Amino acid sequence: MLYKDKRPLIFFLVPALIVLGTFLYYPFVKNIINSFYEINGLAALDGGKFAGLQNYKNMINDPFIRLALKNNLLMMGFSVVFQVGIALILALMVDSISRGAQFFRTVYFFPVVISATAIGLMFNLFYAYNGGLFNQILTRLGFDPVLWLSDKLGIYMVSLPVIWQYVGFYFVIILTGLNGIPEEIFEYAVLDGVTGIKKIWYISLPLIWDVIKVCMTLAITGALKVFDLPWVLAPNGAPKGLTHFLGTYMYFKTFISQSAGYGAAISVFIVILGLIVSFTVNKLFKRDTIVY
Repeated sequence: MLYKDKRPLIFFLVPALIVLGTFLYYPFVKNIINSFYEINGLAALDGGKFAGLQNYKNMINDPFIRLALKNNLLMMGFSVVFQVGIALILALMVDSISRGAQFFRTVYFFPVVISATAIGLMFNLFYAYNGGLFNQILTRLGFDPVLWLSDKLGIYMVSLPVIWQYVGFYFVIILTGLNGIPEEIFEYAVLDGVTGIKKIWYISLPLIWDVIKVCMTLAITGALKVFDLPWVLAPNGAPKGLTHFLGTYMYFKTFISQSAGYGAAISVFIVILGLIVSFTVNKLFKRDTIVY
């Protein structure tokens, strides 16, 4: 039997466990402990006052928690409809062409490799009231300039670059699934007169349904973790905290407001919510929703 002596494996496993324990498990457990303390300022992390469940009670009455949760749920909907939806349409279009497919793969995937900070700064230039790209276009067309990061439009404008950045990610996954369909199936379908939209609806979509479910699961769970792009575009939840997500609000309370204990409680809430959402999504997607 291969590798009868398992003892040498310890030399490879122990360093990884030490790194995980030091930088993942210990901070996570410490964060849970801190969530039960009233800690004002990062310098007081080891000397806070025990507050029991007070931080969690404060979350129930915090209107910004409800607003941030609403924004995260909105982002989930945007992610499924636009990120996965647009990625599916693009993948079906690229899969139908014989030349230039590699070019489109590169072009659509390119935003994924750009840093969120760079994308945020770029869209800030687009949204600028004076001289911004979007307002320049409106002005040339004869319309008045728009305050893109206003109270009403702010959350949508913050969500736009997040959606745009990851369309290419799901595009590549779905296109890989389409490329994995045996060509013989399509040849038989053509002989039976199944072409065009019918080929997509009755052959392509059912055969990549598992891939689409994976993309939707990743999109929904990923919507809970958005932080960097919204923070660059609208720091401190600007305007008036209306563009806060749970991640940005946790950062704001911990590092800006210096309420480290309350920020720890928010992070625990995010973890619990993520587990609930992941479990629910996996349960829902285990059911067959397409009749073959």
